Amino acid sequence: MMTKDGMNYAPKGKPNPVVEKGAFQFAAAALDHGHIYGMCNGLVEAGATLKWVYDPDPEKVAQFVKAFPNVLPAESLEQILADQSVMLIAAAAIPSKRSELGIQVMNAGKDYFTDKTPFTTIEQLEETKQVVEQTGQKYMVYYSERLHVEGAVFAGELIENGAIGRVIQVTGFGPHRLNASSRPEWFFKKEQYGGILCDIGSHQIEQFLYYAGCSDAKVLHSKIGNYHNNEYSELDDYGDATLLGDNGATNYFRVDWFTPDGLSTWGDGRTFIIGTEGTIEIRKYVDIAREKNGNHVYLVNQDGEQHFNVSGKVGFPFFGKLILDCMNRTETAMSQAHAFKAAELCLRAQEQAIFISEQRSVSEIK
Repeated sequence: MMTKDGMNYAPKGKPNPVVEKGAFQFAAAALDHGHIYGMCNGLVEAGATLKWVYDPDPEKVAQFVKAFPNVLPAESLEQILADQSVMLIAAAAIPSKRSELGIQVMNAGKDYFTDKTPFTTIEQLEETKQVVEQTGQKYMVYYSERLHVEGAVFAGELIENGAIGRVIQVTGFGPHRLNASSRPEWFFKKEQYGGILCDIGSHQIEQFLYYAGCSDAKVLHSKIGNYHNNEYSELDDYGDATLLGDNGATNYFRVDWFTPDGLSTWGDGRTFIIGTEGTIEIRKYVDIAREKNGNHVYLVNQDGEQHFNVSGKVGFPFFGKLILDCMNRTETAMSQAHAFKAAELCLRAQEQAIFISEQRSVSEIK
């Protein structure tokens, strides 16, 4: 699937149900970000039954019903929360409202699956941790750049099978196309979207923790800037950060809103992984000037140089595992600690970032 806009990135895979029809029912709410479609696609393909949808905007609901014709429009969020057959609510609210909605969902006795970034403040994170502990419910996060990219899934399998030894460094590039005219108003308000390192940077930090096997990390340095979008004074159009994991692995990543119009997709996302016995490169969405499809994985180790095009060959196991985790109260898809740690570190990176712009000189930054 090729799209010019990352906000509407919603991969479709092959149906691979882990439960019988009707055994796991869920609902969708807060349709503020297009990722809700990818979240629901993944769950439905894994066998979940999408029962309800709710959003205060009837146009958003009507568009959603076109994509999922069997879903029932709810009159209110309360109607969904009161339905005891619904085990999980998937939502893509405005980022600053995601934790508030999640707390409401968990207090109603349901698991919550939110788009990234799951929080915009440390205070939200700490409050949510308390509610998770009190309720025993799940607060899962759609870190789509790893969970919903077959090349990224396959790279994880290679690492798990020892293809490159112990991971010691991860470098991530997450460029996105801005498409400013199609973005909602909240996208340009720092208090609502959280900042670039908090937002799309969350993908990069989550991948580092996962591939390198870190349970914690320290943000050594981070910076943000607005280089070319002064009409949106609160927009970070560039950000990068360096992290050190608790096991000694290191990470550098860069995210931006500068994808050129000539690129066939919304961003040339890549991940480079160095291990003690080999290297991996993931070209996630495109192999520029060669092939317009993504999911290219390049492996170099003692066996030589290998290229894998894994589109349609790996699938998206996270969603089936999440369904079974909700039913069995296990943590095979993603641990709660991992989801929260990735969120915390992107908040820390954003919080301590140096701001740079074309107007500031090197002397001012120092």
